[in-house]
Amino acid sequence: MSSPSTAATVELSKSPRAVAPAWHTGIVLLALFGLSFVGARTGNPGLSRYGRAGSYISVMAFEWIMVAFVWWGVSRQGIGMSDLVGGRWMRLREVFRDLGIALGFLFIGNITLQGLAYVLRAQNPVLRNLLPRTHAEVILWIVLSLTAGICEEILFRGYLQRQFSALTHSVTGGILLQGLAFGGGHGYQGWKLMVAISVYGIIFGVLAQWRRSLRPGMMAHFLQDGVGGLLLRHVIR
Repeated sequence: MSSPSTAATVELSKSPRAVAPAWHTGIVLLALFGLSFVGARTGNPGLSRYGRAGSYISVMAFEWIMVAFVWWGVSRQGIGMSDLVGGRWMRLREVFRDLGIALGFLFIGNITLQGLAYVLRAQNPVLRNLLPRTHAEVILWIVLSLTAGICEEILFRGYLQRQFSALTHSVTGGILLQGLAFGGGHGYQGWKLMVAISVYGIIFGVLAQWRRSLRPGMMAHFLQDGVGGLLLRHVIR
């Protein structure tokens, strides 16, 4: 006999059904787009006056608060966070399997992202100011990247993808709309990069749907932001 958590996961993978009330999703989108809009105006996603470290901390706080709000909303429907994340590691080889998948999709996603950025002639002039410089900022950057990998995958691929799939009665619709929402949440990057990031989000949505799990996407997301950012700081001065 399957556990309630397993049964919920199976049900979520079979048919698109809402995991939270519509008003709850409206608040989530309003918060995400509101911060994105202000970030587009200020060039600072963290809205902090205390430098890069302050921005990192404020973004982490915002994302964990959003995940807590999602948890509260889905729990009212009898759904746990493990149901949103999906998948389960029973053996070490399963961890390495997901890591291999993450690296493969990261390679595909970066080719797509860089290709679109080149075609659109998209540049991010504020990125230079956001990358870590001091040792303390590097540590915070790694924690921020881990936070983004966990929280943003839960918010967009775990929560919004299922909500939009229920709204459109289509898995494809859910993948496309969450990708657009993902791009729309990066207002500080400028509209051209927002387009590229939307496509990037769609690729991660396909990965989540294929694997029925957010774990490979979380790994890829962390590596993209964490390792990519640390390497990029030596290129952009």
